[in-house]
Amino acid sequence: MTRLIANINRSRLLAFSIGLIYVWFGVLKFFPQLSPADALAKQTITFLTFGILPESISIFLLAILEVVIGMFLIFNFQLRKIVVVAIFHLIMTFVPLLFFANISFDRAPFVPSLVGQYIMKNIVIISALLLVYPGDEATKLQQS
Repeated sequence: MTRLIANINRSRLLAFSIGLIYVWFGVLKFFPQLSPADALAKQTITFLTFGILPESISIFLLAILEVVIGMFLIFNFQLRKIVVVAIFHLIMTFVPLLFFANISFDRAPFVPSLVGQYIMKNIVIISALLLVYPGDEATKLQQS
């Protein structure tokens, strides 16, 4: 068992699992009201775009973005670029903590609501993506 665990490519497993979650959550956004984050995502994008982008289009574009990020992570395609895109996407998910405190906290700033907890867990995903990000040694290995 120890040998099996030692031989697992942890970075690939991590990228695959994050990609799977991205695809899953992204696909849910293609179906109105199916995603638990639907209303929050629409409200956040409306806030960030000053209402210029209609909600139906914004959630559709977000769904596409999340599915693309997930597929790229799963298939190990353009990993450097997609990790940067994913981290930027996840940083943007923190907007409600700053601007929608009434939704994000039961008692700000130390008692997050379920929505706030949903957002805060993205810190772990960002950290995992930093581990997945290929360093210079990975680039050298791929070129040889």
